[in-house]
Amino acid sequence: MNALGLARAAAATAGMDATDMALIRDGSNAVVRMRHHVVARVGAPGTGDDAARQVQVARWLADSGITVVLPLAAPPQPTLVCDRPVTWWTELPAHRHSSPAELGTALQALHRLPPPPRPALPSYDGFAGIGERIAGARHLGPDDRHWLADRLARLRREVDALDLHRTTRVLHGDAWQGNLVVPLAGGEPVLLDLDHVSLGHPAWDLVPLAADHADFARITDADYQSFVTAYGGYDITATALFRTLADVAELHWTAFVLGKATSAEAHREARHRIACLRGNAPRPWTWTAF
Repeated sequence: MNALGLARAAAATAGMDATDMALIRDGSNAVVRMRHHVVARVGAPGTGDDAARQVQVARWLADSGITVVLPLAAPPQPTLVCDRPVTWWTELPAHRHSSPAELGTALQALHRLPPPPRPALPSYDGFAGIGERIAGARHLGPDDRHWLADRLARLRREVDALDLHRTTRVLHGDAWQGNLVVPLAGGEPVLLDLDHVSLGHPAWDLVPLAADHADFARITDADYQSFVTAYGGYDITATALFRTLADVAELHWTAFVLGKATSAEAHREARHRIACLRGNAPRPWTWTAF
């Protein structure tokens, strides 16, 4: 059953209006628009506990003063269909991606929160899924696969040496400008995609935008400085953490494309990213989004 069919089946089970449902996005989590300003989110098989935690996290963040996308109060969540969880959310109004300064302000507020007693948040894993995607990338030659595996092992050792566990905060876990959106009609920025909310060193949330600035030149000097200022003046690019954590983020972004490489275009992009990581292309890099 496809994502739209799963959402329809879940709506029938939950007593929701399934009229005129439309698929917005079909990825690891599919998103379906419904009537009455409701959005259904269809998770991967076997992720019912994760979906339930995302709903709890959203409610806890809202109660803590963070503006987040809101789950519906009813029906009970998630609704399970074929071992896939469907959760129900309030649709956002028309919006834009946040600015770097808006993202810095939101991350500072998030990182200041004490961890919740419930739900229990997992420890952040910056390497989640990378090894599996490298091993499964059979479209790559053995030399590239072995090089990526060696790089993964080296970065694990480097991160262990940083001893990041000494500082623990509530993390978003996928902090970029598209996961904090600003309503066009006005209002507070809204935090989205709570799948990876966890506990870990705050640097993990700061490094994606810093890498965009330092290694890709997607963020201007002025915009990056506005991010640093909004966060309270902490510039991760000036610390010993940056290079290692940026390398981890860029390996993760490369592994993500390896897992999506089902077309010639995706194969080319994967090879390009690997060439960049191997030092065969000068920075700033240009990578195509997938």
